[in-house]
Amino acid sequence: MLPNKMRGEFSRDQRKDSEGLSETPDLEFEYSDADKWTVELSELYSYTEGPEFLLNRKCFEEDFHTHIPDQKWTELDWVQHRAHAMRLLDGLDVICRERRLKVARAILYMAQGTFGECSSDLEVQHWMRYNVFLLLDVGAFTALVELLNMEIDNSAACSSAVRKPAISLADSTDLRVLLNIMYLMVEAIQREEPTDSPEWRTIRETFKSELGSPLYNHEPVSVMLFEMVTKFCSGHAPHFPMKKVLLLLWKTILFTLGGFEQLQCSKVSKRVALGLPPLPEDSIRVVRSMRAASPPASASDLIEQQQRRARREHKGLIKQDNLDAFNEKDPYKADDAREDEEENDDNDNSLEAEPFPLERDEVMPPPIPHPPSEKVCFPKGLPWAPKVREKDIENFLESSRSKFIGYTLGNDTDTVVGLPRPIHESIKTLKQHKYVSIAEVQSTKEEEYLKTPLSGGEEELELCATELLYQGILPSLPQYMIALLKILLAAAPTSKAKTDSINILADVLPEEMPTTVLQSMKLGVDVNRHKEIIVKAISAILLLLLKHFKLNHVYQFEHMAQHLVFANCIPLILKFFNQNIMSYITAKNSISVLDFPHCIVHELPELTAESMEAGDDNQFCWRNLFSCINLLRILNKLTKWKHSRTMMLVVFKSAPILKRALKVKQAMMQLYVLKLLKVQTKYLGRQWRKSNMKTMSAIYQKVRHRLNDDWAYGNADLDARPWDFQAEECALRASIERFNSRRYDKSQSNPEFLPVDNCLQSVLGQRIDLPEDFQMNYDLWLEREVFSKPISWEELLQ
Repeated sequence: MLPNKMRGEFSRDQRKDSEGLSETPDLEFEYSDADKWTVELSELYSYTEGPEFLLNRKCFEEDFHTHIPDQKWTELDWVQHRAHAMRLLDGLDVICRERRLKVARAILYMAQGTFGECSSDLEVQHWMRYNVFLLLDVGAFTALVELLNMEIDNSAACSSAVRKPAISLADSTDLRVLLNIMYLMVEAIQREEPTDSPEWRTIRETFKSELGSPLYNHEPVSVMLFEMVTKFCSGHAPHFPMKKVLLLLWKTILFTLGGFEQLQCSKVSKRVALGLPPLPEDSIRVVRSMRAASPPASASDLIEQQQRRARREHKGLIKQDNLDAFNEKDPYKADDAREDEEENDDNDNSLEAEPFPLERDEVMPPPIPHPPSEKVCFPKGLPWAPKVREKDIENFLESSRSKFIGYTLGNDTDTVVGLPRPIHESIKTLKQHKYVSIAEVQSTKEEEYLKTPLSGGEEELELCATELLYQGILPSLPQYMIALLKILLAAAPTSKAKTDSINILADVLPEEMPTTVLQSMKLGVDVNRHKEIIVKAISAILLLLLKHFKLNHVYQFEHMAQHLVFANCIPLILKFFNQNIMSYITAKNSISVLDFPHCIVHELPELTAESMEAGDDNQFCWRNLFSCINLLRILNKLTKWKHSRTMMLVVFKSAPILKRALKVKQAMMQLYVLKLLKVQTKYLGRQWRKSNMKTMSAIYQKVRHRLNDDWAYGNADLDARPWDFQAEECALRASIERFNSRRYDKSQSNPEFLPVDNCLQSVLGQRIDLPEDFQMNYDLWLEREVFSKPISWEELLQ
């Protein structure tokens, strides 16, 4: 039987389940690699950049009508289009900066779909894709990368920006134009349409492989963009338009490495190649089919509630405080400040003093016609197939042998002699659900390579896009992670403005600050939107890299994850969620009439407070919900199977923060919150579990079961309690360094394991570069080492 207080809270939870949550429907949110294409295009531009659209058009039309008068771009044929694009490309190769910027703006106008000759958004999108493929065909992207490199190394612009007290949009004009074109090209080419010609499909695949290869400036484009991020965070280039850099970096990684659907397909094919059994289910489909419903009350609580109702039928009236209890908010929507006090108040017996309103149907009828006992629907089946690791089976067998026989057999999982019949059945069940991950196979192979460097053979290294990117960012990976987290901290809504924090608003603030209330409102929306887009891009970059590295090789993932942990990523994400998360997800920081391409096709209305809010009737902000889910997934990636990092969640008191995030009625977000609560439940104490039975029930219902996992009971064995954080992380770091040294640092190879050339002709035929001082004193060397020393030819010949 449950304690009285627990029964009271559980019945209250159940009643809120039937009333409070039914009033708030699930958020109709579909998680994917990115938002709608038009939204992703509009988020590239800040509202402050609005006047530049017409400037780009003016630069294009001046040049176009000079060479092709009295004609429109949309009226020309492909040969004329290509000729003019080549002419514009030649114009980039000039010394005069102003002339170069004008030509770049003309190219940007092409990439924006030559909107001056279009009458609808769809027409703009059509010409945008056409023009982008045309620009790629004439070699525009290579020229843009070279120009971007030149602007990155422009020391005059950097030193000028460092000296300025306030940086504005004007300081990053050249960079913004180049990054805009590159982003539009990547975004338009990666978008697949059923009507695309075979030629376009070929161009897309070629561009995808080139973008992920070290063809541009002998490094992948992503590495060059990472260098821009670190240079910005170091303070040497505060004028860099960081939002555009991060968006281009995200879309480049997404295009070259692939999104979540491609990841799932790659995972399936890799398991087949390694000879592993297929995945028990498609995780993407399972998550999409889940509902964000509160967990049902358990059968014992329903029985107990009915018994209490029968005992208290003689009471006729309800006190006022019971009405208050009846009208309380749902615990997922409880007041943030009071929630923890209510949960931890052991002496609060007010809930068991009087019957609840639902126990007195004649006094206050329920809002639905059926009693609560008829409403409860038990799930037909759990969404996830249970999994068991090989280590779990070994631990179970070891404990069983020591208990029943008195001896152990090490890693033997087959011998069951002397064990009782129920243990045989348990082992059979465990083996049926045994799951071997790709990471386990990779780490086992790595151990074999290190144990037998000679007989182990050469490792077959597939130079895929993920491998090339890892090799490119490996030397400076810690700096890249720190820089991304610095920007994430500056963009988080919970961050306070500090003098030492980096300025991420350089590409949103105008030269002249607003003078009217309406302009101030517009700028305020723009700044908030700007920060939200930065958070969205960084969260997507980190999650994509973690997932791709883990699939490529587990130690690449561990290397990146450990540097994120060392850079305080875990408390940073918790700090991000320590806010009113519902307000963040339902924030309306966008002005629909100013979004691209709507703002250039349609005539803009006079900007008023009403028109600023018009057109946005969504119940939530897609990018903010996307960011929250990404950050939760990153937190799960960092802490999974790492007990020392799980203890960090406990130490930083993440449970109440995470529980408040359960207010968001979206199944995927709730799933990752519940996963994070599950791993730390055994450390939170019995009182927390008693006070949060509804959350415990949700974990049982929605999170995958690990057989033999005693997460709910607090029986933390020694393996589950490595309090020595440093020892666990140091052991992992040593394994990562051995992997990186063996695979990538060829200069540190053990000379004893290098092949030896025993052929006299090839040894003597090797060309050896001698130093200049040796060549100048060659005669002296001959005299000292050869002529002055007697040689016993008889001994030499023998």
